Amino acid sequence: MNEHYQNNLNNIAIVFTMAMLFLGCKDNYKRIGEEAQETIYPQGVAHDFVLTYTETKEKMDSEDVEESRIIAILTSPMSEDYDNMRFKYRTFPKGLEIDFFDEENNKSTIKADYGIVYSMTNVIDLKGNVVIESHDGKKLEAPQLYWDRTNEWIFTQTSFKYTNPEDGTIMDGEGMDFNKDFSFFNAHKTYGLITIKDES
Repeated sequence: MNEHYQNNLNNIAIVFTMAMLFLGCKDNYKRIGEEAQETIYPQGVAHDFVLTYTETKEKMDSEDVEESRIIAILTSPMSEDYDNMRFKYRTFPKGLEIDFFDEENNKSTIKADYGIVYSMTNVIDLKGNVVIESHDGKKLEAPQLYWDRTNEWIFTQTSFKYTNPEDGTIMDGEGMDFNKDFSFFNAHKTYGLITIKDES
């Protein structure tokens, strides 16, 4: 009888433990901070998006007529507009391509798998297989780049590969900043093989 009583007690303990385990699986965790963020929806979604940036030589009044020139064309399969947020921005979740033109109308191109344009700061955050090709054949590849449109300045803290066919150099490094036509280039840290043409 004592053994029977002991078996019943063990069975009750097992059932009680299993019940506690199942009841303990309920999600009672209260989310705060970043976890508590609500889902944000764009105020508009555009497919086959094309945006053309133009400028005039002089500031125009409302009734002035003056010829403008195209300085950049941004194209993307899809754009999501979050201008309804306090900090306005626009995303390009399926990638984007930006063609920009200098004063002589030479075209350079930036491509990326993903992009965010911050309207209030005029900064573009480019991510994933970012490639910049200048009109004279210079090429920069990086996983992420920032482009400050106001100051015409491009920078990153990630790794990069820079190819310059003019002097036959290939440079690998980490962190750099430069202007959009590559006339000023500051590499923070370089490594690997740098090929330099020997002038005889």
